[in-house]
Amino acid sequence: MSQGVGVVGLYVRDQDEALQFYVDKLGFRVHADVRNGDYRWLTVRHPERLSFQLGLFVPGPPVHDADTTQALREIVAKGAMPPLVLDVEDCRAAYERMRALGVEFTQEPVERYGSMDAGFRDPSGNGWKMIQARRETD
Repeated sequence: MSQGVGVVGLYVRDQDEALQFYVDKLGFRVHADVRNGDYRWLTVRHPERLSFQLGLFVPGPPVHDADTTQALREIVAKGAMPPLVLDVEDCRAAYERMRALGVEFTQEPVERYGSMDAGFRDPSGNGWKMIQARRETD
């Protein structure tokens, strides 16, 4: 029996906007896009990490009441949710490619302790760190 985390949810303000960002700008692919009334189960996955799905969910009913929905939307818009991490082989190349596609970066690539990272946000305000791991030396 195999076990592991399959889906991590992320709150977004608009699922269509998020879908366009994650597919067109970050290169993710749609895994599931299912509707049940007003509820939409939408997940994407990175083409190199097929066992992991990122759920793009809008806060609201039936999971949240009106006050909680509003609070969650404000927290996401402020970028106060924990950052996500995107592993890349070449941080500077990924930065240039994504910037050309319109991704708004909050931090240019910076080298720290042998690794390199940059920061960006999705259209909803969720913060991402893009990290190029330290290369192992012989």
